[in-house]
Amino acid sequence: MPAALVFVCSACVDKTVELGTANYGVAAPAMRCEAGVRPGKTGITNGERTAEGVKFNVRTPANYDPTFPHPLLMVYAPGGHSRFASEAFYGITREAAGAGFVIAYADSVRMRIPAIIQLGKIPELIADKWCVDSKRVFFTGHSDGGTVASALAFLDQTRGSALAIAPSAAGIHGKDFESYKCPSPISVMVMHSAGDKLFPVPEYGAAAAAWWAKCNRCNAVANKVGPDGCGTYANCANGVRTLYCEGTGPHTEWPGRNRTILEFFAASARADKDGASR
Repeated sequence: MPAALVFVCSACVDKTVELGTANYGVAAPAMRCEAGVRPGKTGITNGERTAEGVKFNVRTPANYDPTFPHPLLMVYAPGGHSRFASEAFYGITREAAGAGFVIAYADSVRMRIPAIIQLGKIPELIADKWCVDSKRVFFTGHSDGGTVASALAFLDQTRGSALAIAPSAAGIHGKDFESYKCPSPISVMVMHSAGDKLFPVPEYGAAAAAWWAKCNRCNAVANKVGPDGCGTYANCANGVRTLYCEGTGPHTEWPGRNRTILEFFAASARADKDGASR
């Protein structure tokens, strides 16, 4: 898989992290984590690492309940970004924490399959320390981060590890997708920009969306673009959703669809709870 561009981003500097407050009164979980068993702390945790040495940071809601099984949002970095720069680039922490997610950011790695598989181990490490629901794990990321989010969903070693993914500007060519077997149906929100000169839309974003729609056994053509700026491939298998959201900015620009992404993941979780997917 090709490596993505190394970004130069003036906004990608360490800043004070703002955490949202979750509303735990929305739904009582059927099962809870045992109190005192998981040592993960409330708020901001930096410098966690995998056995191979990949560093990642974890954020929780400001009012984190260590017995409540939270959905986990894994945010993978654009090329060349540290976990701190990645968090500043995406700007999703506060809103995601307010929506009840535990959020994690990993340092970028060289785009090789063994390294991507290493990144795929992070959710299990987080589940050892924080109360997360292993059936509600979600991946997103831009450029190299989008490539990672996508690959983890279709590689034999890691498929099935996420309930839904939202890759942006991923550097996987349509022909590369065709060389892989389809995973089981999974909700996918593909984001790509018509202004992307590094990974042009026809061969990358549009081709990726079409491949996922085929794998999810959806209609071959997406419906008209809705108010959220996304076209939907209807009638997908197992109740999953397949969206293609096309923007206009350059490759280096995160599309800024954070609310749409979080709503997409929340809807995927509701559908899975109702037994409509997987």
